[in-house]
Amino acid sequence: METRLAWLNAKRSSIAFVIVAVVVCSLGFEVVASEKVLNHHGSRNHETSNVNWLQFDFNAEHSGNNTEETTIGMGDVSKLHELYRVSLPGVADGAPSYLCDVHTRFGVMNALYLTTKNGYIVALDAGTGKIIWEHQYGPGKYKINNGYQPIYTTSSPAIDPDLKYVYSYGLDGYVHKYKVGDGVEIRTDGWPELCTLKPYNEKGSSALAIATARDRTSYLYVTNGGYLGDRGDYQGHVTTINLRTGKQHVFNANCSDKMVHFVERPGKPDCSAVQSAIWARPGVIYDPATDRIYMATGNGPFDPKKHDWGDTIFSLKPDGTGVDGNPVDSYTPADHRFLNRADLDLGSTAPAILPTPADCSVRNLAVQGGKDMKLRLVDLDDLSGRHGPGHVGGEIGKLINVPQGGMVFTQPAVWVNPRDRSTWVFVATFSGLSALELQVGTHGIPSLKMVWKNGDEGSSPIIANNVLYCAGSHDIRAFNPTTGKVLWQSRSIGRIHWESPIIANGVLYITDESGYLTAYGL
Repeated sequence: METRLAWLNAKRSSIAFVIVAVVVCSLGFEVVASEKVLNHHGSRNHETSNVNWLQFDFNAEHSGNNTEETTIGMGDVSKLHELYRVSLPGVADGAPSYLCDVHTRFGVMNALYLTTKNGYIVALDAGTGKIIWEHQYGPGKYKINNGYQPIYTTSSPAIDPDLKYVYSYGLDGYVHKYKVGDGVEIRTDGWPELCTLKPYNEKGSSALAIATARDRTSYLYVTNGGYLGDRGDYQGHVTTINLRTGKQHVFNANCSDKMVHFVERPGKPDCSAVQSAIWARPGVIYDPATDRIYMATGNGPFDPKKHDWGDTIFSLKPDGTGVDGNPVDSYTPADHRFLNRADLDLGSTAPAILPTPADCSVRNLAVQGGKDMKLRLVDLDDLSGRHGPGHVGGEIGKLINVPQGGMVFTQPAVWVNPRDRSTWVFVATFSGLSALELQVGTHGIPSLKMVWKNGDEGSSPIIANNVLYCAGSHDIRAFNPTTGKVLWQSRSIGRIHWESPIIANGVLYITDESGYLTAYGL
């Protein structure tokens, strides 16, 4: 099911609120939290004019678009050079999170947080790459499918909206909560939180995700799928955790009417259906316009009567619950049986939310990639066009071939061109990178038009201050997003699998398969 990269993106709907707080701690290990504005686009500390990158692809929609970056732009991106390159205690096959003004035993500094494949959570000084603190929940005795290879994760960490805690996936089957400054683990109110009883069969592939719902309740989302090879007794599922109370809900892609963590057969509870994995890079997407979460599955059976949701996009309430044991809504391709037989996972990436112009007939639109090398447009308000879950088909218009070819394992980046307010989406595969513009035809019907493409492999792209960035093995580049012109390039990184960059406050950070973190600045 998994072979490589996946990604998606988002909508610039700003639901902002202001928190005015003073943090007093005798040990000085908390974030300075004076007059912060937090929203779905990241967070800005007005005291320092710094921007935080709190989770994979920047925000709860996972748009990959940091509109608050002001240091590096089109005019000076060519001046980027390597600041440092440091070794990590393992390969971090994902993306860092970034937090400004963290009080640590070394002083106040900006910090990076990484989850490694061997179960470390690492906090580093963003200025030097020096490790501030680290913890490991490693594979221990667990082997993949009870075989010979130690289990691993390709997850990425996420930082709490109140900027006090960072969350990381552990190879013990739990997600763990740590203080950002000193790494002290929280062990009250249900923490650490269970996310799988079968860590040898169920892999934590996706990044952790956090969203604040319309009622201002914040949730952490943890998804699980299977390991490479699609073997073993696993059921893809999402565990939703209320960050205030610690209460959690489980929604299984197989046997969704059973809202529990399954054990391995012949134990109970279990499900006879298997292998509908949730493993896209961002895991769970939150759309503030619909106040729902969305995710996509790969493989496994699709049978609504048995509550099985293989090769399906489905939505849930922000607390992770559906309706009567089913999702709130769903979309399943008409050729889902073929996709399952051919291992062409729909859910190799997640829905990317596309901002829509006023004349578009669909108010809340997303594009979905897949291993079948197709792009689909779907209506987030009515995924199948038939007002409810369990139907087949219903995508908007014709399926679109990925312009450069290749299976989509990455999360697309979404951008609104400030010059004309046009919506663009950038899709990377092993075969190259392409830019598509959203167009609205007669009767308001939306479609995507390819504007440019290249033949250079890429992981999940990002945008910062209207500059497009994409990394491939031994190579990272910056592009003009409207023309594809290369503005800057470095060939000093190692091989890339699912690693993707972030840009925060004038510095680009990326990890690689050699176990290094590299930083670039002006």
